Amino acid sequence: MKNLKLYYKPTCPYCVKVLNYMGENNIETIELLNVDEIDGLRAELNERGGKTQVPALDIDGKIMYESDDIVEYLKANF
Repeated sequence: MKNLKLYYKPTCPYCVKVLNYMGENNIETIELLNVDEIDGLRAELNERGGKTQVPALDIDGKIMYESDDIVEYLKANF
C-alpha cells in the first residue's frame, strides 16, 4: 500500500469535496493534515510540491493537486 497524506483545510470547498468522497467510500487509510492547525505544513507542501494549494494528495512523496484529479485517483485505487 502506498503512503498517502492529504493536505487540506476545513473551510476549503474543494477540500470538503475530497473529504466527503473519502467519507462516503469509507477511505480511512489516508493521513489527514490540516494546514490551518499544524505549523509548518504550508511550507512543507510548498517545498515538496511547489505551491501551497489545497487539497493536495501526497502519494509516496509525489504531490497531486486539484480535487477532481484526487477524487479520480481515489476512485481508481480504493
